[in-house]
Amino acid sequence: MTDDADAVLRLARDLVAIDSRSSVSNLALAERIEAELPGFDIARVDYADANGVAKRALVAHRGPRGGYALSGHMDTVPETGWTDQPWTPRAEGGVLHGLGAVDMKGPLAACIVAARGMPEGTPVTLLLTTDEETTKQGARAIAASEAARGLGLKGIVVAEPTGLAPVRGHRSHIEYTAVATGVQAHSSTGLGTNANWALIPFLAEMKAVFERLRHDPAFRDEAYDPPFSDFNLIIDNHGTAVNVTVGKATARIKFRRSRRIDYAPIEAAVREAAARAGVALTEKREGTPPELPEDHPLVRLAAGITGEAPRTAPYGTDASELQEIAPCIVLGPGSIATAHTPRECVAVADLAAAVPVFRKVLASA
Repeated sequence: MTDDADAVLRLARDLVAIDSRSSVSNLALAERIEAELPGFDIARVDYADANGVAKRALVAHRGPRGGYALSGHMDTVPETGWTDQPWTPRAEGGVLHGLGAVDMKGPLAACIVAARGMPEGTPVTLLLTTDEETTKQGARAIAASEAARGLGLKGIVVAEPTGLAPVRGHRSHIEYTAVATGVQAHSSTGLGTNANWALIPFLAEMKAVFERLRHDPAFRDEAYDPPFSDFNLIIDNHGTAVNVTVGKATARIKFRRSRRIDYAPIEAAVREAAARAGVALTEKREGTPPELPEDHPLVRLAAGITGEAPRTAPYGTDASELQEIAPCIVLGPGSIATAHTPRECVAVADLAAAVPVFRKVLASA
């Protein structure tokens, strides 16, 4: 292996070995990363998440202002479905296995190795977030921080796994939560009120919205694959047994849309359906879908360095929040195919190949 490949593999293994699911504190991981960045000015952006868990994002900088930044997130999805030990990294046949290997502790390690290997006097910035997999709160905290805003960045590379092909735009989401309330009782007594009967009319209207998004040309964006917006539904009766009337029924919907779509009619349809059904509706939303034109300087820079044509992606990243600081492009090693699965892995050669690509971006300042 090359020196870069050795360094990336060593660091990626160390990062995978630290549990940093979005539900737990990432302070141990942030401290481990800080130890890899001697000579950098590091601003700690601390906050507590909605559950009171201590979280830390990092803004690490060296050299003059005005360059490019590399960005990655420190958190992972839960270990659902894993039979191997998720925090015991394994490197077999040139492939690193473990929770977060590709999404995105491996790419994060490539960012760090690339950044610290840049010559003195080159502007180098790392924007390292957390809670990307849930609320994007870490990215919002960085975007609001003077530590990041004061750097005058020209652009940001969000190093999610894209196979080192530049992604110039992606969707962002609105998450709806609809809650119907009933009265819990033994179902045989007739004394209860089943919350599902209030939720079902709302769900019937949401099925119509789902079909509209799939088939109405006004809501299709042919620049994306698939061209229709995601409108994914999860239903929860909170563990109620079949012989108990449901006291609380919750539906959660994730609606992903691209920049071109006028989604005001969809928002109105969801809100009006909730009002008709008498269910309580709340929503959480990411920033505007980030999308740069193909002739944007950052897109042309990334395409020229990688030799790959820019494209779009149906998922979301921290770019939806970090675009408030500077234009963003998504570009990183590995494939998203095994991300969020119990088979998560990334080729070590892919991680190593990202290092010179990231350095060329940083050197273009």
